Amino acid sequence: MTDFFGVPIQALLGQLMLGLVNGSFYAILSLGLAVIFGMLNIVNFAHGALYMVGAFFAWMLLNYAGIGYWASLVIAPLGVALIGVLIEKTMLQWLRQLDHLYGLLLTFGLALIMEGIFREFYGSSGNPYELPAVFKGVFDLGFMMLPKYRIWVIVMSIVVCFATWYLIEKTRLGAYLRAGTENPQLVQAFGINVPLMITLTYAFGVGLAGLAGVMAAPIYQVSPLMGSNIIIVVFAVVVIGGMGSILGSIVTGLALGLIEGLTKVYFAEASTTVVFVIMAIVLLLRPAGLFGREK
Repeated sequence: MTDFFGVPIQALLGQLMLGLVNGSFYAILSLGLAVIFGMLNIVNFAHGALYMVGAFFAWMLLNYAGIGYWASLVIAPLGVALIGVLIEKTMLQWLRQLDHLYGLLLTFGLALIMEGIFREFYGSSGNPYELPAVFKGVFDLGFMMLPKYRIWVIVMSIVVCFATWYLIEKTRLGAYLRAGTENPQLVQAFGINVPLMITLTYAFGVGLAGLAGVMAAPIYQVSPLMGSNIIIVVFAVVVIGGMGSILGSIVTGLALGLIEGLTKVYFAEASTTVVFVIMAIVLLLRPAGLFGREK
């Protein structure tokens, strides 16, 4: 068996694959955060809780209504997006012109409420979600085994992330969104409903979190704590990539997942902190983030 700096190549590739899967979730979650912050100027701390809600929606659809994975990929994110509309219309719209701290505190409180509700009904232990039949099994590459579902997660995440980047950066709709953020009065003068556009943007951002929750359900156990376990790392990804940077969130999320996986091979004790060490270094050298714009 070939070694790579003293580590069997199979073990190394296995950890890199695991890191890429984690990085896929980091990318899609930080993308939702970047969309919300970049378009609405809101630090959405409820993002992790809404990711958890998306996973629970998929679990409930399967166990209570017999609705499987493929339908849940559409229904659960739409359900989370509707929750996002409710949150934005009843609470967040009143905080747009205030300091970021108010939005952060409000969404942090909402995250605690959502987590508490699900803990009350389902406890803290995880609930298994059955893997779709088409994704059971592995691809045998000879030198390593690749689980089919993890390949699907990586491909799906990359497609969703870059489709979102293209929508916001390269289409007329994206131009309207960016213009509505920078000069809402001017855009409204052209007959565009800016408040509705802002609400739908927030719904889209949290819908991405719901989609990530559905995709995570077959890999990680569906638990009320799954959002709080990942959101701090996701915020670190957003800071490293640059607050509000769409491309930065995607590239940084995938890259940090790989770095985390590599760290587990050579220095496992540091794998849970390496992201935060990188964040500290980036903030010292480039406070706006790797892809952020210096003010």
